[in-house]
Amino acid sequence: MRRPTAPGRTTRGRVVRGAALGLASVALVAGCTTAGTGDGTAAGASGGAAPASPAPEAPRPEAPRPEPSGRTPDGTLLVADFGADTVTFVDPDAGPVDSVKVGEAPYGLVVGEDGRAWVATAEGVAVVDTHRRERLDLVPYETAGLGPVTGGEYRGGGMGIALAPDGRHVYVGVNVPSGNGTLETIDTGTREVTATTAVGRRPFDVDVSRDGREVYATGHDSFDVTVVDTRTQDTRRIEVAPYGTEGGLGSWLKPHYAAVRPSDGRLLLPFEGERLVVLDPETGRSAVERMTADTHQHGVTATPDGTLLVVGTGPIDPSEDAGPSLTVRTKDGQERVIPLDGPHEDVAVSPDGRTAYVTGGFTRDGYWNGISVVDLATGDTRRLPAGERPLGVAVLRSP
Repeated sequence: MRRPTAPGRTTRGRVVRGAALGLASVALVAGCTTAGTGDGTAAGASGGAAPASPAPEAPRPEAPRPEPSGRTPDGTLLVADFGADTVTFVDPDAGPVDSVKVGEAPYGLVVGEDGRAWVATAEGVAVVDTHRRERLDLVPYETAGLGPVTGGEYRGGGMGIALAPDGRHVYVGVNVPSGNGTLETIDTGTREVTATTAVGRRPFDVDVSRDGREVYATGHDSFDVTVVDTRTQDTRRIEVAPYGTEGGLGSWLKPHYAAVRPSDGRLLLPFEGERLVVLDPETGRSAVERMTADTHQHGVTATPDGTLLVVGTGPIDPSEDAGPSLTVRTKDGQERVIPLDGPHEDVAVSPDGRTAYVTGGFTRDGYWNGISVVDLATGDTRRLPAGERPLGVAVLRSP
């Protein structure tokens, strides 16, 4: 079966992956990825795609890590070490400077104006004082059915996480390995879960509307976005499947991460370096715009001026698709595609908008322990060692 053609381009004849998976394999392979081992090798293939070639390891610093002293400097990076139980503080010029234990297999993280980071781990949401570099608390999940605390791509526990504009609540998408996930609301003052709301399957990403009245949970394995009213906890499900849903859990053609467009609050969801779904969460209607990277895509972020950055993880089919990249898309739809060395997962941008930091952790095989630092003006890149399978990333700064 051939993939539908992206708007404005000719048919490339790429095969839709994973449609022939049986029920037994679906129970173990629930998405677009392969389950990785702790050393970056694959435990098994998913979605029928050829496994990614292992990327070269990031260079290690020649000198020992400097001892932390005083307040964490502005501009320091914080990454979630999905291959460990820590977050790592990274000097964007020199590499890792410190780490803090937060809980098994941290995935996403978000940092408030008060300098506190909220980290979605397999065990609960960790609260970290980034100024003093210490864990303050671990808020356990209220969701049932998470199973034993483990690592790995399909582990139960927190995935996407977001902070309300006023800083009073944190919203975390919780993966339930046996079925649909939940959105847990945490009061940042009391550090207690105040609501648990049903959402889609494997909530890769969580975003909040500009006015804080709605939360958007992107359900990777259910091809949807769940809109949650933050006052009533009422929900609306919106299917997001520009290629259809054939292949189910084994399909590669699913939503992963979203960004809220600053100009109008619409959600931007990239697919395969071919299609950008522009979703109006109020009406449920969407439009599809052409993209040009021609590669499987994961992490996204939008800058205040409307520039969209999208991480290309690499090809589904190396004979047909392009390699890893970072797409820089202006608000008027013009794209520049910057090649990257090896798979990547998520992206953050420096406060001045000049530099992007792209994590090499990745949710399937081929990940590496570092960050690509990208000069957005020139497209120059350099690889920086950072943590263990880093996924989520944030740039620390004072209010």
